[in-house]
Amino acid sequence: MDFLNHLKTDSNFTLSRRSFMRSAIAATLGLQTCKLTASESQVTPKAQIAITFDLEMSRQYPRREMMEWDFQKGNLNQETKTYSLKAAELASGLNGTIHYFCVGRVLEQEDVQWLKTISELGHPIGNHTYDHVNVWATDPEKTQFRFQRSPWLLGGKTADQVIRQNIRLTTEAMKQRLNISPDGFRTPGGSSTALDDREDLQKMLLAEGFSWVSSKYPRHKYSLPKTEPDNEIYQSILSAQNEAQPYVYPSGLVEIPMGPISDVGAFRTSHWKLKYFLKSVELCIQQAIEQGGVYDFLCHPSIMYVEDPHFETIKLICKLVNQSGGRAELVGLSDIAKRVPRNQS
Repeated sequence: MDFLNHLKTDSNFTLSRRSFMRSAIAATLGLQTCKLTASESQVTPKAQIAITFDLEMSRQYPRREMMEWDFQKGNLNQETKTYSLKAAELASGLNGTIHYFCVGRVLEQEDVQWLKTISELGHPIGNHTYDHVNVWATDPEKTQFRFQRSPWLLGGKTADQVIRQNIRLTTEAMKQRLNISPDGFRTPGGSSTALDDREDLQKMLLAEGFSWVSSKYPRHKYSLPKTEPDNEIYQSILSAQNEAQPYVYPSGLVEIPMGPISDVGAFRTSHWKLKYFLKSVELCIQQAIEQGGVYDFLCHPSIMYVEDPHFETIKLICKLVNQSGGRAELVGLSDIAKRVPRNQS
């Protein structure tokens, strides 16, 4: 099946949710499918699909030899900002929502009207720390490449103090320059163990006013670079997607995991073609719909403007949800957090 043809025009995008799920997953993964009964349909909750954009620069983009962005994660180029705004406008026109996560340093730039417009369109914007720091780090210099090059910026702070200040600076910068408070918190990078063993970080985020975090990225297999992913790779991604469901920490903080496969893993690590990425996204969404689960699509506009300049991924996600017959909805992560039972802890 050609996963790109149905994106060329709206009139050609007529693939039904059920026919795709029963044919594509069965053909791709060799799974047997069965007809959904009326009783099963009644008990399956509505799937929640989120599109999330991490507003940061990415090494090796737009050219593979570019590594300086590691030190300037928040110094967004014009292409990244333009893509982010156009994606917001596109999603709004398709009844969709994109949840953005802002690296605070971008708010030092002279013009932030593009980000204000995104907010005015109704898209939520969360906190992604000021310098894109590693919240799991225990050595202050290892919190960010920038501090390894310029250690005097640490000012003798501990890792805990660096991380806390990075979070607070972003919150304050968003209030002063965008006139909004951050809608949630996403850790720069992700961990398969999330914050499970870091009660200190859970308590820090709660103290900073956050009721949920997006920090978990489940393990899955990757294809070799420039190699088409086989059934085993797609099955691994779908299995990881089952692990990327929200839960509550004993502290009361809600975890909303990032869904696999990210654009970083697909394009930067495995050098996928766009059609492989679209196929993976579609499989994950259809699985979420069948199970009534959550799919938190993760990407970075600094990568996507190179790999998907025509927004085919955003169009695909919005179309699948809009054609789900009311069995799925496009939401921000705060909406997902509200549905997580608090008695899980």
